[in-house]
Amino acid sequence: MKSSKDNLQVIHEDNHILIVNKRVGDIVQGDKTGDTPLSEIAKQYIAEKYDKKGKVFLGVVHRLDRPTSGIIIFARTTKALERLNKMLRDKEIKKTYWAIVKNKPGKEKDTLIHYLKKNAKNNKSTVFTKESEGCKKAILHYKTIKTLDNYYLLEIDLETGRHHQIRAQLAKIKCSIKGDLKYGAKRSNPDGGICLHARAIEFTHPVSKEKIKLTADTPDSPIWKSCTK
Repeated sequence: MKSSKDNLQVIHEDNHILIVNKRVGDIVQGDKTGDTPLSEIAKQYIAEKYDKKGKVFLGVVHRLDRPTSGIIIFARTTKALERLNKMLRDKEIKKTYWAIVKNKPGKEKDTLIHYLKKNAKNNKSTVFTKESEGCKKAILHYKTIKTLDNYYLLEIDLETGRHHQIRAQLAKIKCSIKGDLKYGAKRSNPDGGICLHARAIEFTHPVSKEKIKLTADTPDSPIWKSCTK
């Protein structure tokens, strides 16, 4: 394995939490692919930086899909993990996402309310407009924040955290995310990812109680660079 410094973009760290900017293609936790997950790279980073000889504790607070990028929080202590998990359940961690879509949304800004049903076999969520058996309610708020040459940049705030929620709900309103073949995009991106980025996070530190507000740089590609000009 390469040095963790080559594989990890740290945007905040202290004794209790480690926050990183996940790259497209990274997996947060181990899966059947056997690829080294971000959690293990982060453990190696901590072991190297602080010269820890024993086993490093690192709790996964939340995840991002493999083809997406952006902010991931890890807990470095059990106290922080327990409190962050509760904060997530209580919706006390505000996450803001950016998505680049091909089609212009029908409204400049809107709240989308759907019902999602996950299919584990094809790892995809089906969207329904009415409540039905096995579905979970999904709510998000979006606004168009930039018009690009052939695409639109949306800023999204999640009210619920469902499987593939942003991808599925945007596809439902005919605004598939650039590169997201699974949810209706016509072409893949060169890096194999999709243009969905966990851009910002805001919460109260689980131990020190200080206000944490962070943003994650977008991926290094021409279309993302045009979003931040």
